[in-house]
This record gives sequence, C-alpha cells and structure tokens, in this order.
Amino acid sequence: MTGSNGPEITDIVASGDAQLAARVDGPEGLPWIVLSNSLATDLTMWDDQIPFLTKAYRVLRYDTRGHGRSSAPSGRYDFDMLVADLVAVMDHFGVGRADVLGLSLGGMTALGLGLAHPGRVGRLVCADARADAPPPFVAGWDQRIAAVSGHGMGAVLAGTMERWFTEATRQERPGVIDRAARMVLSTSPVGYIGCAEALKGLDYLRRLPGMKPPVLFIGGAEDGAAPADAMRAMADATPDARFEAIPGAAHIANMEDVAGFNARLADFLDLSRQAAESVA
Repeated sequence: MTGSNGPEITDIVASGDAQLAARVDGPEGLPWIVLSNSLATDLTMWDDQIPFLTKAYRVLRYDTRGHGRSSAPSGRYDFDMLVADLVAVMDHFGVGRADVLGLSLGGMTALGLGLAHPGRVGRLVCADARADAPPPFVAGWDQRIAAVSGHGMGAVLAGTMERWFTEATRQERPGVIDRAARMVLSTSPVGYIGCAEALKGLDYLRRLPGMKPPVLFIGGAEDGAAPADAMRAMADATPDARFEAIPGAAHIANMEDVAGFNARLADFLDLSRQAAESVA
C-alpha cells in the first residue's frame, strides 16, 4: 500500500508505558513535518492535509496515547508525558529536526516541544488551542470527565460536535460530521480522561515569551473552545509569532475549512518554494 507521493510506513513506537501507532507518508529525502492530533481524534484527522503536505514534506503523524491504535495506559497524563511521546516518535524515525503542526491537544503538545526542545523544531503551527487553563476551562473538563467515566464516549458526542463545527457544517455536511463522530466514539475512555486531566494542568502561557521557533497560531473564528482573542493573546506573548483566524470555522478548522486551513499553512511554511526545490 502506498501513501501520497511515496511509500506509506506504519509502525508502533514504545514511549514509557505507552505503545504509539505512527505513520509516515511522502517521498524520502524531503524535510520532515510532524503532525499531532486533537483530543478524541486520531491521525486520520489530517487526511485532508496529506496530499497537500507531501508535495514538500515527508509527513510523520501518530496517534496520541489513548487514541486511535495507540495504547491507553491508565492514570492521569500530563504535558511532559505527551511531549516525551512526541520526542519518542521523532527519535524512532530518526527525525532530528522538523516543522511541527498540532491542533487543540496536539497544538498544546507542539508548544511544549518548542519550549522544551527548541532545537528539534523548525517552524511550529499551533491550531485551535489554548495555553492556559482558567477555572471555567477546568470546570468544563471536570464535567466531561464525569460524563465519560459514567457513560462512555457517547455521553459527550453531541456536545463535542457542537464545539467542533459550526451549525452550518453540522446541517449541510454530514460526511464531515460522521467522520469526526467515528473518531470520537472510537477513542478509549481511559485515554480521553487521561488527556483531559493533562488539559486541566495546561500552563504554557507564562512561558511563551521564551519560545524560540517561529510560530503560526491559527484558529477558527467561531471556535469557542480556543477563542480567537485567547489565541491572539498567545501570539502577542510569543516573540516570533502571528495569529490568523479562519472565518466560518470552529474548533476542528482543518476539517471544516480544508482550503482555508491549507492556504494559511502554505503561506507560513513557504510550501511553494519547498515544493519547487523538491523537484529541482
């Protein structure tokens, strides 16, 4: 089986007490980009970006612990653990340095990598994410943890779809909603709760002035989970950063507005130049 413009490679990566499912797409010899998924999704959330990214990159994506085909160790997770998982995946494939793209939980993990291991990151894209955990944010996760603990992932499905996508998308694009819903329902409750506990301890905002890699903060203009004002404040706190909003999109902006999301990636990552160099 082949991926876009090159052989697909899949593997299982050991990281601490977890086994992480990972996949590589794209031609050998190109620069690396690593993709980190949001809570309650898996690495297939990036499918709409793969044909586009593999024109200029070798793409490494993985299922966050507790998600997709990765294992779901019991206990509370934290961002040091999630960053260590990302480093383990990069090390397994011999990726010394890469551009990094993450959304929501994955965007926060990408921030953690940039802060803890700046030499491993070229350019960083943090999509639809926060960098702090104010009390209302923590309370919301307490409620979802209780719901999933008592009734499984189906208990949070409707509310998740409402946060992830605008009403127009929910009404007019059932294929997108069905794809997202399948990811939510296939997520391990243990993994969901572990990652939700990590989110409650999120504390990167005060550290963003020390960020070394250049950062694009990008998010749906209708995103209530990671509001545009919060993301703009993150960009303002980060030395070499900017924020761009995607009109008409909510939390899972890369699935809701594929063209708009990809266009902003292309500009920040200078993909036209990279793609031309890859065929020169």
